[in-house]
Amino acid sequence: MLKENFIRYLQTERRYSPRTVALYESALDAFYAFMEEAEPTTNVLTPPHIRSFIAQGLDSGLSARTLNLRLSALSTWCNWLLRQGLLDSNPVAKVPRPKQAKKLPQFYTEKALDNYFDESRRRVEEHPDDFSLFRNRMIMVILYATGMRRAELCGLKIADFDAGRQLFRVTGKGDKQREIPVPALICQEILLYLEKLREAYPDNPQGKFFLTDKGSPLYLAFVDNLVKKELSGLEGFTGKKSPHVLRHSLATHLLNRGADLTSIKEILGHSSLAATQVYTHNSFEQLKKTYLTAHPRAKNGGNHGN
Repeated sequence: MLKENFIRYLQTERRYSPRTVALYESALDAFYAFMEEAEPTTNVLTPPHIRSFIAQGLDSGLSARTLNLRLSALSTWCNWLLRQGLLDSNPVAKVPRPKQAKKLPQFYTEKALDNYFDESRRRVEEHPDDFSLFRNRMIMVILYATGMRRAELCGLKIADFDAGRQLFRVTGKGDKQREIPVPALICQEILLYLEKLREAYPDNPQGKFFLTDKGSPLYLAFVDNLVKKELSGLEGFTGKKSPHVLRHSLATHLLNRGADLTSIKEILGHSSLAATQVYTHNSFEQLKKTYLTAHPRAKNGGNHGN
């Protein structure tokens, strides 16, 4: 019963996304399964128990990221138990977190994306009666043009698009709302898409912006599979193909073109500037590459001019 109340707390008070709630519940289940096997006679939460749990995860090959997520889940659980008067202190506070290797976000080049959008436009023009082609292109356009998360895209409604002000109103993590501006040319394409949507699916009681081929609301796996399918086999897309990389790509391209971090933070819906600052590393790597390519002293071992 305690766990059910905790899950309800995550959903209602903390307003965590369904995915985060599922990850936290899985972490709790993994911890108590470990405790049941290691010390079946005790239910006491202590730093040694949690350290042993993390050590077992490391031994089994789990990543530092996964183990830190488990620690976050356990810490939230213990803080909740503190509020219920069932713990005197949070034992997770005394457990060191595994160090995560800093990983730069992947992104696609502007050239690769330009080529994709040119090709997808050509397909749509060749098959004007194929609504699925138009929809697939529009999903890709909006993911890149706005930097929306998958869940935000799936929850998007027709009413969330303000054609007059040329923006989307998006509900993000923690039910936080933000407005994302949309370029005028994309707004025109959106209006044409909405006309075709109403023709193809006149029965859309929830007013969803995107529907599957069967007329159902989008779901996360559908978006993942669509992005992989759209980008597979195209030049410039040899790495991971996912909606999140499109989001990273927008942030990186905006930064490279002079946008300030605060504006990018607002567009992406980050809760803090620290989450956005990771893109400065990508921008620096691009600058370094350009510099080393163009600088006359960087060629042939720097022998020019000797």
